[in-house]
Amino acid sequence: MFDVNEFILKKAKELGFGDVVVLSHEGNRRQVRFANNEITVAKHWHERKVELFVELDKRVAGTMITELSEGNIERTLKTLLSNMKGMAPKEDYYGIAEGPFEYKDIPETFDKAIVELDEPNEYVERAINAALEEGAKRVAGVLYTDHDRIYLTTSNGVEALDEGTGIEISVRAFIGDLESGHGTNSVRVLKKFDPESAGRKAGEIAKLAQNPEQGPEGKFDVIFDPLAFANLLSYMSFMTSAYAAEAGFSFLVNKLGQRVANEIVTIKDVGNMPNGYGSRKFDDEGVPTRETAIIESGTFKTFLLNTSMARKYGIETTANAGLIMPHAWNIVLEPGDHSREELFGEVKRGIYITNVWYTRFQNYVTGDFSTIPRDGIFLVENGELKPIRNIRVSDNLQHILESIAALGKDSYHIHWWEVNTPVSTPYVLVKDVGITRATK
Repeated sequence: MFDVNEFILKKAKELGFGDVVVLSHEGNRRQVRFANNEITVAKHWHERKVELFVELDKRVAGTMITELSEGNIERTLKTLLSNMKGMAPKEDYYGIAEGPFEYKDIPETFDKAIVELDEPNEYVERAINAALEEGAKRVAGVLYTDHDRIYLTTSNGVEALDEGTGIEISVRAFIGDLESGHGTNSVRVLKKFDPESAGRKAGEIAKLAQNPEQGPEGKFDVIFDPLAFANLLSYMSFMTSAYAAEAGFSFLVNKLGQRVANEIVTIKDVGNMPNGYGSRKFDDEGVPTRETAIIESGTFKTFLLNTSMARKYGIETTANAGLIMPHAWNIVLEPGDHSREELFGEVKRGIYITNVWYTRFQNYVTGDFSTIPRDGIFLVENGELKPIRNIRVSDNLQHILESIAALGKDSYHIHWWEVNTPVSTPYVLVKDVGITRATK
């Protein structure tokens, strides 16, 4: 793929482009789907594609190329050139990073055992059996294995390669039409994969959720399971991008240096986290990834930046460049000092939410949102759990952060289709959360 990159860069410079970033992907993905306690589908994909960013006199554009013949590449570049000549310059564009850079290997991001794994079905069977042992009647879900190579070449002297693997499973367990639970497990090295933990959790929640009643409305103390809170933090991670702020999609606009969360809250982006599902050696400009404190002890410290935006504001890049916008790699909410039992002991009358979906923002600038709890939902009264259903969380993201009262001491790394940006989070207790009834 480096040969493809060099060809694209050479042709782009011949046509007169300025800054050029060529990011090639070569990936192998396997999928195993299961339903009603049995494997139903097994698929395998091999993909090669190129993401391309080009600049012409401060006009910027990007595209993806999947048909990698020389003829198609040249046609694509000429079409981009023609289209960009009619575009207005982006006056606040300040270029890409200057290479070359040195890179360090990130521990536990590549495992030959995943590449050579012949039979992932046994891991599915272990997850199904764990859920059934906890009392589930039906089990469904999906397992993925991934092996990816990323090749980066830029007009500013960067040539870099990163190779990674991953294996993840998402398990839903059912007892009846209204009783379900969900568990996940996502790792980069096979020896740390624990499909049983996902199955057990899904089965445990489904069993506890039997015969739910209509849930209440009002303000409640809420314990968010890591799976549920990861969903909210994944959405928040988008709002920490400087691009989102400039586009009017962030409640963090004009709040740098201000208190936006409880002082026990520290949220980081860690691009070089060992075993992190989003970890990479370098961002899309080639800058080595690192750890960045976004919110520290409740205070908002920085937006996530690429080189151009950093130069615009006279600061350093945070190594979060994407070809279109800066983005997070792995969001980490630092854990606290409460055990799970101690967290539930703090709640005299509240709600435990194990999972959410359909998170929607009514106003990105203020942070007003709603989300629908799914799978097991429980009224908590003096440590006892009573199954409920048909409620909605209707609140404000900054209010949620400010109202965090306690954090669990164990952290869980979450990645699945509702949490696209990987998130590491403990159990979280939030005071006075708005709860309404879900509507059809």
